[in-house]
Amino acid sequence: MPQNTLTKGDRPVAAASAPAASAKRWWILAVVAVAQLMVVLDATIVNIALPSAQADLGFSDGNRQWIVTAYALAFASLLLLGGRMADLFGRKPAFLVGVVGFAAASALGGAATGFGMLVTARALQGAFGALLAPAALSLLNTTFTDARERARAFSVYGAIAGAGGAVGLLLGGILTDAFDWRWTLYVNVAIAVVAFAGGWILLGNHRDAANSKLDVPGTILVATGLFALVYGFSNAETHDWGSPLTWGFLLAGGVLLTAFAWWQTKAEHPLLPPRILLDRDRAASFLALLITGAGMFGVFLFLTYYLQLNLGFSPTKTGVAFLPMVGALMVTAQVGTTALLPRIGPKTVIPLGFAVATAGMAWLTGIGVASSYTSAVLPQLVVIGVGLGLVMPPAMQLATGGVAAEDAGVASATVNAMQQVGGSIGTALLNTLAASAATDYLAGRDATSRLVRAQATIESYTTAFWWSAGFFAAGALIAFLLYRRGVVSQDPAAPVVHM
Repeated sequence: MPQNTLTKGDRPVAAASAPAASAKRWWILAVVAVAQLMVVLDATIVNIALPSAQADLGFSDGNRQWIVTAYALAFASLLLLGGRMADLFGRKPAFLVGVVGFAAASALGGAATGFGMLVTARALQGAFGALLAPAALSLLNTTFTDARERARAFSVYGAIAGAGGAVGLLLGGILTDAFDWRWTLYVNVAIAVVAFAGGWILLGNHRDAANSKLDVPGTILVATGLFALVYGFSNAETHDWGSPLTWGFLLAGGVLLTAFAWWQTKAEHPLLPPRILLDRDRAASFLALLITGAGMFGVFLFLTYYLQLNLGFSPTKTGVAFLPMVGALMVTAQVGTTALLPRIGPKTVIPLGFAVATAGMAWLTGIGVASSYTSAVLPQLVVIGVGLGLVMPPAMQLATGGVAAEDAGVASATVNAMQQVGGSIGTALLNTLAASAATDYLAGRDATSRLVRAQATIESYTTAFWWSAGFFAAGALIAFLLYRRGVVSQDPAAPVVHM
């Protein structure tokens, strides 16, 4: 196979001609890795500190989901715009502005005096993260021009993406225990200093679309549509599913996102070119990542509550408790992408992973008030990690592989957007369903009894876990129906994105 050609099924796709390699490329990789770590950390580091922050600032159980959702929704809804801005105005300015803005928003959150201030800071973190993440990924694409070196660089980048969740949980626990929950946000300032200094010294500027324009209507449509969708799910908890504040926002979100899809077929410079979604395997991969995000965020959020509030784990111990799951995910990721996917193809590997994750989530619903971590949580987490390791990295590889050079950045941004949108919707929906389950359990029982209240929280957690299992089961069916049969072959020298 020629070195300048990739193959997607039986369709050849031209690869980008490479410019000369940068002599500073490995230092640039280190800077990009530090910035990526900062963004990934904040997807989980605050989860560990949520109970402490809630007790300190006094916000309700129904509002605590917004500490997670505000970040994820802002990040997801602005990712495509962030990637486009890096192409229009240059990767170095986008990277540096993203780093500074993320650090400033983190400092604002650490100094929060109330719920509104903290949520605002989290949303700003997501907005600047949406500028930083695509710029960082595109820097790898342009810095590493040799195919084998690029593969190594993407392996490092992907390893940080996979390990970042575990590092965030553990670091969040350590900082909360040793100092205060506010340090889970202040730590980003120290990381940002390193990333900014390295970026200022090492990075050059390059613009791929200097003569293009921003798709302002598309940006407004997708951002408002996603907000309305998640806000509608959130309102189902404080109101009900029949309230106009619930179904009205859900309907508005659906209409706005439909309008966005239509506009992308008409816009001269679309935010998300339709050609990105036309490939069947790539579209299936985007859906797999959306579903994975919805189910996995439920695991992290509700299991954190169970370990701390029911089993009495400290924040640090809670972070350590998640490491077996992430370790299993990272090990299985290597097997799935390097051994299984090239031999038996995605139509078998990804549905199998979803099925294993479904079994693990269903098994996790056996937790009780007096359960033991070693028997009721640990083995289940390992099984879930094995399943997700067979889904996420192969889906990421298929979603970003084989695209034309001018579409590589938007394909990568769409991968991140799908995960974050899934996480936002999953967190909002699961929180609503869990709260309803607890309320239903308390109806007709003595709500002043400590044991009854404890069992009500167990009902809420297991309800969320059953729904997460349902998400994964649906993912198995969808992946089996959508993926093509056979193996998707690529040039072995081409970069492969690992989790």
